Amino acid sequence: MKLVLSMLAALALFAMPAKAEEYSWKPDKPITIIVPWSAGGSTDSVTRVLAGELEEALGQTVVIVNQSGAAGSVGTTNAWQAKHDGLTWAAGAAIDLGAYQVLGMLDVPATDWRLYLHIANVAVVGANPDAGYNDFGDLLAAMKESPDQVTVATAGVTSGGHNAMESISQATGAKYRHVSYDGGKPAVLAAVSGETKITTQLASEQAEMIRAGRLKPLAVLADTPLVIEGYGEIPSIKKWIPDIKTANNYFGIWAPSDVPPKVIETMDAVWKNVIANSKALSDYAAERGAILDASYGDEAQAAILPALTQNVWLLYDGGKTKTDPAKYGFKRP
Repeated sequence: MKLVLSMLAALALFAMPAKAEEYSWKPDKPITIIVPWSAGGSTDSVTRVLAGELEEALGQTVVIVNQSGAAGSVGTTNAWQAKHDGLTWAAGAAIDLGAYQVLGMLDVPATDWRLYLHIANVAVVGANPDAGYNDFGDLLAAMKESPDQVTVATAGVTSGGHNAMESISQATGAKYRHVSYDGGKPAVLAAVSGETKITTQLASEQAEMIRAGRLKPLAVLADTPLVIEGYGEIPSIKKWIPDIKTANNYFGIWAPSDVPPKVIETMDAVWKNVIANSKALSDYAAERGAILDASYGDEAQAAILPALTQNVWLLYDGGKTKTDPAKYGFKRP
């Protein structure tokens, strides 16, 4: 009996998540995560939730620094130029990270970063309630009839919101007037205030305003409808554009792939043991119409490829870059 109990105790101990002192990497200084967007947006809010989980797992302070500019490339460049010791990370959406090279903003491919993904987001077409659009069909008609009057707020070129609007435009031939803001939160607030008629930022950025009735969700850029807690169901855009291509927009943190092996070994374990099972992140996702889908390494690189490929070709076909994505190995979807 004692032997059985000892074996059970050992198995239970083995199944428990590792604690900070059990990991091979023990950071002796605070860890910095650069959020390359303004405070309050989707990247900033989810990274602050993540920071709490990492602090507990690693036994070290995690500092969030907002460094916005140039579609997120300023802060990301600063993370790349910092010492590759695992103490400086960048956060964001993987479709932005992977597009910088094609846009000529940062000559570093996504494959040169060690990716740690957590939340998968989708974009929502959200309208100011006074804009006069009862459903997405009304908006589409307006874009075709009076494109200059359909103002759309996004967090700028390469952002999930801009990518969503370009997908709609290229799939239908309809036009719009793009208004760029320095982050997802300012873009959403622009539509709420009536500064623009529409925003196509992520559901996680719009959810609070949708629940409050200050934004009217017309469609979600996903294959199936989206349910937001406290609001209800948002129809899939495929109800109006059956052939439009959609892909999950993955968020996470990343560091140069040549950080010390112990950093990678430890972060892999933290992602597997802690982040993939995080209640805080799961609750965050449910509240904002996203999903917790943690991955790292090769699995993460494979996960980002559909949305990243779609993004770079939309940028090229939309005239936002003259660099052929094929030059960097992106095959046209």
